[in-house]
Amino acid sequence: MSAAVSPAVPAVPAATAHAAAVALEGLTGRIVEIEAALTNQTPGLRLVGLPDTALREAQARVRSAVEHSGFEMPSRHLTVNLSPAAVPKQGSGFDLGIAVAVLGTTGVVDREAVGDTVYLGELGLDGRLRPVPGVLPAVRAARRAGRSRIVVPTASEAEASLVDGIEVVAVPSLRALAIRCGADLEPVDVEPIPGPPVQPERTSPLDLGEVIGNAEAVEALVVAAAGGHHLLMTGPPGAGKTMLANRLPGLLPDLTGDAALDATSIASLAGHGIDRLRRRPPWQAPHHTASAASIIGGGTGRIHPGAVTRASGGVLFLDEAPEFPSAVLDSLRQPLESGRVSVHRAAARADFPARFQLVLARNPCPCGQWGSTDRECTCTPTVRDRYAHRLSGPLLDRIDIQVRLDRVTEAQVRVGMPATTTATARSRVLEARRRAARRLAGTKWSINAEVPGSWLRHPDHAVADEARAPLLAALQRNTLSLRGHDRVLRIAWTLADLAGNDRPGRREISLALALRSPDA
Repeated sequence: MSAAVSPAVPAVPAATAHAAAVALEGLTGRIVEIEAALTNQTPGLRLVGLPDTALREAQARVRSAVEHSGFEMPSRHLTVNLSPAAVPKQGSGFDLGIAVAVLGTTGVVDREAVGDTVYLGELGLDGRLRPVPGVLPAVRAARRAGRSRIVVPTASEAEASLVDGIEVVAVPSLRALAIRCGADLEPVDVEPIPGPPVQPERTSPLDLGEVIGNAEAVEALVVAAAGGHHLLMTGPPGAGKTMLANRLPGLLPDLTGDAALDATSIASLAGHGIDRLRRRPPWQAPHHTASAASIIGGGTGRIHPGAVTRASGGVLFLDEAPEFPSAVLDSLRQPLESGRVSVHRAAARADFPARFQLVLARNPCPCGQWGSTDRECTCTPTVRDRYAHRLSGPLLDRIDIQVRLDRVTEAQVRVGMPATTTATARSRVLEARRRAARRLAGTKWSINAEVPGSWLRHPDHAVADEARAPLLAALQRNTLSLRGHDRVLRIAWTLADLAGNDRPGRREISLALALRSPDA
């Protein structure tokens, strides 16, 4: 006797919908396709595709936001997949895209209207949209991927609109977006959630004319600004090292093009409010207790840009440099050479720009008086030697200009301030940079500090042997490495640009060698 067979229950066709968001990896990003599907399982919402903790909690935020916006969550099981599934996703910026895909599965919004749009924003429990860090780099990534429209919270409209070639739609809430996408609901006015405060730029530079004495150091600062060279200042307390370093950004030209977009994108990633492009070179001066992660970048979850990235396009100043941990100082060597930093974590990796000007300041010894003419040093030779070696040789070899400062004397105070002002020096710097840019036209470099040694030593650009005689002598005495040789040539080219010469001569080589090795 055969067993009775129950008639098959017809399955309900699964409803699917798609949206898109952006997963950031440093300043770069990739499009993440958000797929939502209804199935005949126990009702609930499951998020898959390597979400981090903040993104996994989107399930609760989306459910509350959908219901407070006047909709109902599907009564069937809902699976949301973030594709490509193997790429880790971080942060709450996927909330809006997930909610749109969820509403698409029930037909509340037009699936065709939302499928080709990128969505970026965090959902509040009441359905309003909160801005998230990194809107500008996310919009740039969407444009590079060929997307034509992106939806952002109202507070992020000004930031997103800085990118040309993509339509920006700003909405205050999920309900307002759903109505734009075909939902049959009455509009409800809500107060948009404001964004983070805008960090003001340093638009009023400190005047170089306030610096008294140390004319050689002032000129070294001008050379550093003209060529983009790294700078080390050694001198006793009160010699004016910090005062000079603070005036370097005022000598630098405004940021333009991609450099301005990168600087603004970095500020966005750091969580600052953005309402316009950052034009002035950034300034970072971390304390000597800063960790390697805060300098280079990192974090246990989302990878945050470090000081070397936040200073990209501007100046990174390390006061009392020998007091920084040696591991922190040596971690600067790779970004100094490549202009980029790559931060690796177990579940993620991020690449950031790190093309900054490094300015180091240090005392000549722990008590600060070694070499002073007015006070006696109390340090033993062993203590002085140990202190000097806190800056490693490989790091010092990457510093183009190294100058010694002395305390201002009473006679210099009576004479008064020098004639070199920020306006005068900046005009010299801009003209020197224009000369360098014309010479380097057709290459990928624009300032002398970026030019590789192979280009400097090429027969078409090489300095005459007679002019290079002091440099060759230093190489023969082993007082200069090959890297140091190339850095002296870069300084010499900058000196020639400041002087209006077509090519460095013996005078520029000698001056560059003195700036590179002040004790030679």
